[in-house]
Amino acid sequence: MRTTTLGIRGPEVGVVGLGAMGMSFAYDMTAPRDEATSVSVIHQALDLGVTLIDTADVYGPYTNEELLGRALAGRRDRAVLATKVGLESIDPTGGPGGSPLVRPNARPEHIRAALDASLRRLGTDHVELYQLHRVDPEVPIEETWGAMAEAVTAGKVLHLGLSEVSVEQIKRAQAVHPVTTVQSEFSLWTRDVQAEVLPYCAQHGIGLLPYSPLGRGFLLGRFASFDELPENDQRRRLPRFQQDNLHANREIATKVREVADRIGATPAQVALAWLLAQGEHVVPIPGTKTPKYLADNAGAANVRLSPVDLADLDAIPAPVGARY
Repeated sequence: MRTTTLGIRGPEVGVVGLGAMGMSFAYDMTAPRDEATSVSVIHQALDLGVTLIDTADVYGPYTNEELLGRALAGRRDRAVLATKVGLESIDPTGGPGGSPLVRPNARPEHIRAALDASLRRLGTDHVELYQLHRVDPEVPIEETWGAMAEAVTAGKVLHLGLSEVSVEQIKRAQAVHPVTTVQSEFSLWTRDVQAEVLPYCAQHGIGLLPYSPLGRGFLLGRFASFDELPENDQRRRLPRFQQDNLHANREIATKVREVADRIGATPAQVALAWLLAQGEHVVPIPGTKTPKYLADNAGAANVRLSPVDLADLDAIPAPVGARY
């Protein structure tokens, strides 16, 4: 797989990364998790050149980091490991449909303790990228970022990133310590970051990590009806997946499929290739726990969209319904 760097100061990574969340957490909360298959997917990812692997302490909670620690034993030097802090679990299954309940906690003392705990679970003495999962409205970002910067000085973290932030919040963090990456939801059906965050990151040498780059599976054309979602799937609570909105949004998946058929690729590869075309600083992190989908996603690195393809994709209408 071809590679790029995370911003101007970050490590070299494959242009497509791997989000590990779904291996332990989210979507259908009652579905069994197959650790052996997940470990196999992580090993296959490294073999394919998918080197950036993204997790968070709240995924599980904690079990996703533990899984990665076991999977990367003996392979740690081949991975660029990213985890996150700033959310804490209140109740792993106490929300609607068995979803987790979390709350922000980005106090400096929590940051310090959470990092040490993450390193123990991951079985490593450092992570390449430590990200603030969400800004805590009760804690000035400068205080949180200062505590995270201490971890860089201590050698426990090599680079720092932010998630779901505004340009103003990026600027405030930059005044304390360099920002290497920003992680945001970004896909052909969630393009909010194109207005300000994407260009700002390009101008200031910051890598952009799109999560949910396949529209939570919607861009693949998997869901024609609300009833196709598993009973306890978290997507059942998202406005865009409600039946009327889902029907209206089918045109988006159809357009992606049309381009894919025209160029001999899959919808996943087209959706990811569109993101890669937004700039060398963009590294999508699609999540999967299935070998077939991993190989499909990795293949996006070899898909080149023509100006006509990009124009057709850019013309896709905005989705009906809010993100959350």
